[in-house]
Amino acid sequence: MAHKVWTESTPPVRRGRRWLRALLIGLGLFIATTIVLALTGNPNLYPTVILIGNFLVPIVFVAFLYDHQHISSLSLDTVAASFCIGGVLGVLGAAILESVVLPIATNPTHGLSLGGAFLVGLIEEASKIAAVIFLARKMPHTSQMDGLLLGGAVGMGFAALESTGYAFTVFLLSHGHVEASLLETVLRGLLAPFGHGVWTGILGAVVFRESTPRRFRMTGLVILTYLFVSFLHGLWDGLPSTIYFIIPPGLPIPVTSLILGVLGLVILAVLYQGAMIQQRQPPTVTLP
Repeated sequence: MAHKVWTESTPPVRRGRRWLRALLIGLGLFIATTIVLALTGNPNLYPTVILIGNFLVPIVFVAFLYDHQHISSLSLDTVAASFCIGGVLGVLGAAILESVVLPIATNPTHGLSLGGAFLVGLIEEASKIAAVIFLARKMPHTSQMDGLLLGGAVGMGFAALESTGYAFTVFLLSHGHVEASLLETVLRGLLAPFGHGVWTGILGAVVFRESTPRRFRMTGLVILTYLFVSFLHGLWDGLPSTIYFIIPPGLPIPVTSLILGVLGLVILAVLYQGAMIQQRQPPTVTLP
């Protein structure tokens, strides 16, 4: 893992634009592969289209967070590995726990009851933060920014894999209608910046802020934050959606999801700014 040293004399690093390049390239590839799939009808292209569509926004989200800070001790390789490994670990943990606790849904794309949604929120947020803690077990837990970046990466890895699963489920339930699967992919891509990455980024930042350099501490604030992000998650999944924004080409965006998403983003932005301030403060010496 690469480390950066920040001092008052260190000149500011020019902000990168990797996130923008990733967005433009990924969007171009998604459009191109979708057009070729429509023109040729070649089913071998379907997995490519779905994978690009469901991973594009999560990758761009993490790249945006990383590009807009220059004080984290995490290397880009570490963040990318957290996206991949942490996302898989979170999905596996949530799948095992949900299979034990929740009844099997006949149609997973239909909404959950509010109680079931809160339970899913508790399970999935616990699974994701457990993946963050596992990945960070050998690194110092001193930087709130590191926790935010790791949480955002793990959360977005989870979101990309979950969205891919939903797109495939829609494909099966619609008896092979590619259009329905593509619509699900685009819709979940538009909502991706408001969900998993934000919730786990918030919790990861608080966990790192409350911990000592070599030991994670589950303080009252950590537990309250976990319950809060799980509550947001449960509302996101369980609140009935009756009002929508309709955007071209007729995609329905639930208003409740946007309100909850904006709330989460505001809290994440506050923690982000707090992390920037914390990292610029002179280090304090902790006596053993």
